[in-house]
Amino acid sequence: MRIELRRGGYAAAADTKGGELVSFRDEQGTEYIWGGSPSSWTGQNPHLFPVVGSLADGRVAVNGKHYEMARHGFARQSEFTVAEQGADYAVLELRDSPETLAQYPFPFLLRVRHQLTDNGFYTQFEVKNPGPGELLFCVGGHTGVNCPLRAGERFEDYRLVFEQEEDAWSIVPSAQGYMSAKREHILDRTDTIALDHAVFDRLDTIIFEGLKSKQVTLRHKDGGRGVRMDFGEFPIVAFWTMSNANAPYICLEPWHGCAAVEGESGELADKPHVIRLAPGGEKVLRYNVEVCGE
Repeated sequence: MRIELRRGGYAAAADTKGGELVSFRDEQGTEYIWGGSPSSWTGQNPHLFPVVGSLADGRVAVNGKHYEMARHGFARQSEFTVAEQGADYAVLELRDSPETLAQYPFPFLLRVRHQLTDNGFYTQFEVKNPGPGELLFCVGGHTGVNCPLRAGERFEDYRLVFEQEEDAWSIVPSAQGYMSAKREHILDRTDTIALDHAVFDRLDTIIFEGLKSKQVTLRHKDGGRGVRMDFGEFPIVAFWTMSNANAPYICLEPWHGCAAVEGESGELADKPHVIRLAPGGEKVLRYNVEVCGE
């Protein structure tokens, strides 16, 4: 089910399939969220839960027992229910079920709030532990943004600009999509990455852990409108577009968790940045997206 949202000159839409925000348009009608395409990527803005990235051999272990789960978890393929709804927001909810328990042996409540603001929107994850034992999970965003945003522009006309100058190395994924020990010096005492499809053809994903910056802006080199994401408490931020496809989008991805690390134990409890919730506990994480520039 599609839910239409409006605030001021902004219009958006959320979908109960995957609980995603699948459209965000400004007062000029510019669409910011990628619409999906079989030729490059059918996704739009999926939620990564209860794992982020690829699992080793497609399995995760909990206390020594293995469970099969798809890349990025099951939330993105699940049907959410509407918990709350207003003119400019929707709260979508996913609970454990026999289908989720077969992949992930934890009772849970995941609430996702999409809220329009005066200059954009935020997406908030609220995870609660209704069970009698500790809840382990990872969570992340994967917002596909149209790039270029306007006709006549090119992907390579755009830049990712961080709020601070950084000296940071990207984690280079392995051929299987795992986190390897290999690094590439992407931010060499600068705040800017010039987008280039050739870089993604080679690296697949640019992944930074522990940046000083908490914000990144996608904007045209000559100005005009762009978007700024505040990824707040998320310890990892990643950038992806389909390799060897010259695809017209870039995904801005705040992660609390990551793909399998080469040589890891496979236990969910050992994954980097896994979140642990005691019975009755809850964790709230939010990322903000705002329109910026002319």
